[in-house]
Amino acid sequence: MDVKKIVLLVGALLIAAVTAVMAKNMFTGAGSPQAEAAVVAGPEVLVATRSLPVGTIMDATAFRYQPWPEGLVQPAYFMKGTAGGSPQDLLGTVVRTEITAGQPITNGALVKPGDRGFLAAALSPGMRAVTVSVNKTASVAGFIFPGDRVDMVLTQEVVGEGGGVSLKVSETILRNMRVLATNQRTESKDAEGKTVVTDIELVTLETTPKMAEKIAVAQTIGKLSLSLRALADNTAELERAIASGEIDIPEGADPKEERKMILSLASKPSDSGTTFTVGADVSRYQRGSVPVKPREQILALGPPAQAGGYAPARPSGPVVRIARGNSVTEVPIGAR
Repeated sequence: MDVKKIVLLVGALLIAAVTAVMAKNMFTGAGSPQAEAAVVAGPEVLVATRSLPVGTIMDATAFRYQPWPEGLVQPAYFMKGTAGGSPQDLLGTVVRTEITAGQPITNGALVKPGDRGFLAAALSPGMRAVTVSVNKTASVAGFIFPGDRVDMVLTQEVVGEGGGVSLKVSETILRNMRVLATNQRTESKDAEGKTVVTDIELVTLETTPKMAEKIAVAQTIGKLSLSLRALADNTAELERAIASGEIDIPEGADPKEERKMILSLASKPSDSGTTFTVGADVSRYQRGSVPVKPREQILALGPPAQAGGYAPARPSGPVVRIARGNSVTEVPIGAR
């Protein structure tokens, strides 16, 4: 090959390489336009932070403020800075129609305590609403709010046959009941303009029909008090229910199915696995059992008669036993 042609070929290749490098640098060096997120200008409305099914009791974690296009704002939305748009106004309300995550909350989707249909919307299918009377101490000093879970404790005194000091006992008769409503009011304000929270006197609970009967009887037996449950108790309740056979999780169940079972257990009240404490467990000077008749009184009364009550006292001193067939009679010596 001619040397001149080789030189021209090498030069052309070098020029092509330099051109390619320059073109690459030119295209990569030019800054591409950055896509900027459009800022939605408009009022802030309350939207659901998660899916809220029918019957959900609203708490502070269920909603938040979010900017919304002004042209899409509806009069039924809860807007920040307007009358009725405060999050405090929504606490304790119940979802009447399902609200999806991110959807604005409307006034018609909620029902407030005291409104018609409130309890009907809050109750789960097959459940009942029961109202119990409590005092400041029995209601955890007023720190029980709608949506909380509580246990019910019955305290009573048991008087036995022997008289004297009665047995003092308390027992947890119902567990994991959902609080539907209280008669707590926060509308009133003091001279400084601060909100005054009144003590709770009535608490409405969600129970099964059988548990409603038990509460009605328990109110006539002794004093009722409520103990607030922690949210972390659901895991322990699930383990207990699995161990006792109340819930059977099949092998290879997917996480969604297990979560569904956990949620089902968390919303289910129970009257099993109750515990109790007697006076002797608290103080050595209290009784640990029900008083009974002293042994001397029982011996003096003799064995119980067949028709009820006690037979005449057994005679003291020497006796003569007279057997007539299967009947044995004891006759004191000297008696006629």
